[in-house]
Amino acid sequence: MSHTFTNLFSNQSTLLKQAQYRGRFAPSPSGPLHFGSLLTALGSYLQAKANHGLWFVRIEDIDKPREQFGAVDQILDALSAFGMSWDIDPNTSEDLAPADRGCLVQTRRLRRYQEILDTLHAHNLTYACHCSRKKIRQMGANYTGYCRNKNLPLTDAAIRICNDHVNATKTNSDFDHEDYIIKRRDGLFAYQLVVVIDDIDQGITEVVRGADILPLTTRQTSLYKLFGITPPNYMHLPLVSTKPGFKLSKQNHARAIDINNPKPELIQALTLLGLPVQQDLMLKSVADIITWAVAHWDIANLPDTTEIIISEQKTSFSSL
Repeated sequence: MSHTFTNLFSNQSTLLKQAQYRGRFAPSPSGPLHFGSLLTALGSYLQAKANHGLWFVRIEDIDKPREQFGAVDQILDALSAFGMSWDIDPNTSEDLAPADRGCLVQTRRLRRYQEILDTLHAHNLTYACHCSRKKIRQMGANYTGYCRNKNLPLTDAAIRICNDHVNATKTNSDFDHEDYIIKRRDGLFAYQLVVVIDDIDQGITEVVRGADILPLTTRQTSLYKLFGITPPNYMHLPLVSTKPGFKLSKQNHARAIDINNPKPELIQALTLLGLPVQQDLMLKSVADIITWAVAHWDIANLPDTTEIIISEQKTSFSSL
């Protein structure tokens, strides 16, 4: 089936031949960056630049109802204040508008997502699902494919993918084998589909992100297999939490990082990422700190944990 998508992803073969490291940071504009977001952004940036690669910022605004007015500029201003300059991807530059500040914005790519979805439809790889969340809960923890062979109308329905491309040797999880939603009942494209399309179109070679996204990785690699494309490497950084199981998040009203005084939080984040920070680093400019960090970045020094506990005031740190 992978030959079906050859023309749709023809640019990918060219990018693979270039063999240049390509990384990305993909925040959702549901609020300003907090300290946990900073750790993830820094990790992805340093990994890209230490490998002499490109680093893109992608605005994942596909879930438009969650977007907070002004959050995109707040995020980009924060990245700049903390010394992280992003590259512009020439392969997706036609999707950029002047207001995008050189960042790929998902809601400008709806036609691209629909193009892929139409191809999946045409090859009977998707189906309509009319099940409510309540009905799915009654079935058990995961969706069981109840609507798969019912040929239900696509109107007022979620669209699920026939998830038959999971590497069975790597997972026994029912969640991984679930026919998951790729377009929601409300008409919005689902994260699982668009993130893979975006990563393919930008030729991403390694995804560095938080450990909370780790459970979704198998679903994403199954899509790569369906499309006949080699998936990128995945690296999952520890989450920053105020207590076990309570990660910093916009939903939990984690406070924004201080763009007017970035050095203290920048150095704290570098310390948590395992860099050999010395006191005199505070005397350097933000740009010099970032240059130093790129030169001293070593993934072997990352903490061997999925969660780092910090105090509410970010004054004391410990690892689980």
